[in-house]
Amino acid sequence: MSCGEPHETDCSEVLDHLYEYLDKEMPPSDCEKFQEHFDECSPCLEKYGLEEAVKKLVKRCCGQDDVPTDLRAKVMGRIELIQSGEQVPQTPLLPEGAAPHPA
Repeated sequence: MSCGEPHETDCSEVLDHLYEYLDKEMPPSDCEKFQEHFDECSPCLEKYGLEEAVKKLVKRCCGQDDVPTDLRAKVMGRIELIQSGEQVPQTPLLPEGAAPHPA
C-alpha cells in the first residue's frame, strides 16, 4: 500500500512495523517518524485506524481471557516465521473443533 507520494519513511516500513507502533514497543524517535508519516499519508493513516479499532475490539471482547501457554508459543512462533520471511505452515493453531476460549 502506498499513496504514491515520496515520504521520509516509506509506507512499507510503516506497515511492517504498525503493531510495534500500536503497542508502543518502539523508541520515541521512531514513533515521531511514524506519526509524521500518518500526518501526510492518508492510506497508511486509514490502515492504522482500522488496526487500532480491531485491537480495541479484541481487548474489549477477549481481554479478560487467559491465553493458553502453548497457543501463545505457537502464535509467537508463526509471527517470527512471517517476520523472517520463511514459509508459514498451513496447520491450524488450535485442534479441530477446539474453541479459542471457554464459551
